[in-house]
Amino acid sequence: MVADLPERISHAALAWGEATPDAPALFDGVERWSYRRLAEATRAAAAWLDRLGARGGDRVMIVCENSPAAVILILAASERDVWPVIVNARLSEREIDAIRDHCQPRRIVYTDAVSPDAAAHAARHGAEPLTDAALPPMAVGPLLDAEAEPVHRGNARQVGALIYTSGTTGKPKGVMLSHRGLLFVASVSGWMRGLSNADHTYGVLPVSHVFGLASTCLGTLYAGGCLHTVPRFAPAAVWKALAEDGVTVFQGVPAMYAKLIEHRNLTGGLSASPALRYLSSGGSVLDLELKQAVEGAFGLPLHNGYGLTECSPTVTQTRLSAPRADASIGPALPLVELRFVDHVSGLDVADGQAGELWVRAPNVMLGYYREAALTAQVITDDGWLKTGDVARLEPDGCVSVVGRIREIVIRSGFNVYPEEVEGVLTSHPAVTLAAVVGVALAGNEEVVAFVQFIPGQETDEDALKAYAAERLAPYKRPARIVALDALPASPTGKLLKSGLRALAADIMGAPKPA
Repeated sequence: MVADLPERISHAALAWGEATPDAPALFDGVERWSYRRLAEATRAAAAWLDRLGARGGDRVMIVCENSPAAVILILAASERDVWPVIVNARLSEREIDAIRDHCQPRRIVYTDAVSPDAAAHAARHGAEPLTDAALPPMAVGPLLDAEAEPVHRGNARQVGALIYTSGTTGKPKGVMLSHRGLLFVASVSGWMRGLSNADHTYGVLPVSHVFGLASTCLGTLYAGGCLHTVPRFAPAAVWKALAEDGVTVFQGVPAMYAKLIEHRNLTGGLSASPALRYLSSGGSVLDLELKQAVEGAFGLPLHNGYGLTECSPTVTQTRLSAPRADASIGPALPLVELRFVDHVSGLDVADGQAGELWVRAPNVMLGYYREAALTAQVITDDGWLKTGDVARLEPDGCVSVVGRIREIVIRSGFNVYPEEVEGVLTSHPAVTLAAVVGVALAGNEEVVAFVQFIPGQETDEDALKAYAAERLAPYKRPARIVALDALPASPTGKLLKSGLRALAADIMGAPKPA
């Protein structure tokens, strides 16, 4: 399975350009790109990289939103052994510049024609238009001083993408993902979804996030299917595309599904999706009630999985042939080894007990860029990645994630896992999203919850506390439940808790967390 993978992430798409040149490869909502045209544009963009002075081992930063331009740049970088540093254009100036300063790119390219945010970054960086009839419009920044990294033959050691984490728990880290790791996820998870050249995948998960890059984008192109490149998530646009554009596969994060159901309920519209055959969720914890609502709306199972950037990203995935009635994340992918380890003693826990999840697999990262000491902290000498997530193996071979080691709230000596409390709160009919954090106070930790209501269905804090009290042990119950107009989230819909911790400390009169 691993031995049969191509050497570079671009090779499968180029091969389809020879095998099925007239088949649709990309659709941006207006224009369709055949595999022949995609292959020609990839080669033209690779030639441009040569003329722009990008060498094998150089980093080229791609400030983008989903578009044919972004896909072409990623594939072109692969053809030249350049590291694509794929960055969401919706990041702030400070965040963009911090990534630039850390990775030291040779060039920065901006998908300015499809992204106002990319255009703004391009303007302040002095980028110039890159014009070529074979390529979508884009802008290119000046040549920068950079030292090229070594180029490796084969797909196991050569970096296929440098993805910066969202920085929810500290400064962003550059995760070096190999061509092998990205191709492993593209091929295996795609095979498990039954992807073929007949599929049309709705690609709204950002390619700057590894879920959108490896599973959605590369997985679709690896199978010879058509990727619908969608710059931003909008519930009305999704429903329209499902009804009219022949979409067969939709992958999203739970927050996207919550918004889709909310939009459907508010508008009273019918959920027509005549070609849709596969739905999956990932990126954060899937609540069972949301899963059931999605399945009721679509008449299809909502598949689930677990992964992290450091694993390119997929570790577990529910099986197409065995949909689940619960919110399980499924068993491990083929060739993925798992351990469950006591993070204090370093010993494996007993079967069925919760421990830190360790992963050893072909898709584990090469390391954090320019962070050798940090890499050594999370990857053992024999190749096990310490995920930082607490999980257990169920009797049926599936994995359940309990929480994150650094997010566990220890209250009165008991472990409180935020995901459990969040699941209870989001099961309330008025709550669409919840985020739970801990606050250190007087030698203990208190549980503080933040919630976002469904429009027009608000309730008060006392009612929510009473609801939680019926469903949670006393030590798990939030001391405060605070409603916000919108919970802070990354462009992929992942909740950002760093700011909430400081807000919770203020609310509880505690020192702000470092």
